[in-house]
Amino acid sequence: MGLLFTGLTRLLHGLMQLAGLTPKILEIEPGTIMNIWIPQETIVEVDDIPQYIPPKKPAVLLVHCFAMDGIFLWFPQVLALTRTYSVYVPDLLFFGGSTTNRNERSASFQAEFLAKGMKILSVEKVALVGLSYGGFVGFEMAKLYPNLVHSMVVSSTVIKLTESLSHESCKRFGVSSWADLLLPETMEGLIRMLTAGAHKMPWLPDFIYRGIFETMFNNRKERSELLAALVVPDNDASTVAKYSQRIHMLWGEEDKIFSYELAKAMKARLGAKTTIEYIKSAGHLLPLEQPLAYNRHLKRFLASCV
Repeated sequence: MGLLFTGLTRLLHGLMQLAGLTPKILEIEPGTIMNIWIPQETIVEVDDIPQYIPPKKPAVLLVHCFAMDGIFLWFPQVLALTRTYSVYVPDLLFFGGSTTNRNERSASFQAEFLAKGMKILSVEKVALVGLSYGGFVGFEMAKLYPNLVHSMVVSSTVIKLTESLSHESCKRFGVSSWADLLLPETMEGLIRMLTAGAHKMPWLPDFIYRGIFETMFNNRKERSELLAALVVPDNDASTVAKYSQRIHMLWGEEDKIFSYELAKAMKARLGAKTTIEYIKSAGHLLPLEQPLAYNRHLKRFLASCV
């Protein structure tokens, strides 16, 4: 089983390389490293030392959800976008190969981490695409670094995860905390998590489920702290930051975690520069459930921002 899943991982990595991306490890600061896939053409060798040059095509930054690292979530979008865009796919801190010895766990710290990585890579402007946890980080990044993030596509997320919304969601899934749902300790827990995230559970060979369970849930202590840091008092979300960016909300009509009705209410709060669309027969993990429809909507919005 483990060898089969390792083979699948190698296949995905091979597809990414065929699409023109290559993995790099960046030292963001002493004790903090980022694993990220970047366009091969943005790397030049100077005295056998890699140097990073600005992308020649518009840059798109894909920010993953809590259940998967960057490539496992975004590979259908990478394959669809790289002809037209320079695509960057990082692993957030404590996912994939990214880690830090600092104690911060907030979404704003993740945003700072991404912004510093983009600076190292000589990227001055990005269209940010964030799913779920990646959307939390994306909203923080857009607020803190408006000159870097010129537009956003967000799905299956909220601006702030309030205590009341968190309590309501956990109660609906029969768990006491987000960690109980998103950091499964058994195969049964993994199935519960995927059932919550999908409109319809896809059939997959057992080795894929087993491989996800065995490889995707390390750094449990740190990830539990990341989840705890997301929840804020209700009063903290009473005002919404004024975002300068165009924001497109792309939603699964059957999202069981953050409903489309909730998304429409959030759109109204964000104002006239925000647009919203939904995709039928898709839940929380819509880029994987309906990749063709998701990519069609995504490419249309990105083209309008160039």
